[in-house]
Amino acid sequence: MNSMEKNKIFAAVLCAGIVAMLSGFVAGKLIHPDELKEDAVAIEGVGGAVGGGSAKPKLPDPVMHLIATADVAKGEKLYKACAACHSFDKGGSHKVGPNLYAVVGAAKAGKPGFSYSSAMSGAGGVWGYEDLNFFLWKPKVYISGTKMNYAGLKKPADRAAIIAWLRTQGGSMPLPTSGEISAEAAKLNPSEAAAH
Repeated sequence: MNSMEKNKIFAAVLCAGIVAMLSGFVAGKLIHPDELKEDAVAIEGVGGAVGGGSAKPKLPDPVMHLIATADVAKGEKLYKACAACHSFDKGGSHKVGPNLYAVVGAAKAGKPGFSYSSAMSGAGGVWGYEDLNFFLWKPKVYISGTKMNYAGLKKPADRAAIIAWLRTQGGSMPLPTSGEISAEAAKLNPSEAAAH
């Protein structure tokens, strides 16, 4: 292939690119697409505006009913992923995250000497079972603005196992009562709670 043929191919590709760009530009000037504010046709069982605007947000599955019988040994294995950023021993030093000894029932952002995010500091309350479940499920959903870089645990049994193990690490919180279990189920999974 001589240089003249190469130049012709290059010119053809260049022209095609210019035509494509100009077509997009002209089309954008001629046509002004309007975003839908609501579905054109309502379909039963599919809720919300376009983009899921009024769709109910996903919540974690309840775990309180699993905590009393959760596999503590499994929780101990699972916590090792957390050990890269947290220490769990009594009087342990902070790492990237705070020491989590006796975290079950402790005040949120309550470990002295650790620099919490303003989101975590403003969260208030204590780390109860429901709070830990939600946070372990998706930390950035539970406390928007947290510095914790962890995607979360999807499986309810895994979250229950970690919470049960954390409870053995200096936690003094009693096991969930049947009333607390029912309240969590009604809040996080109302359709299933109504069926029982």
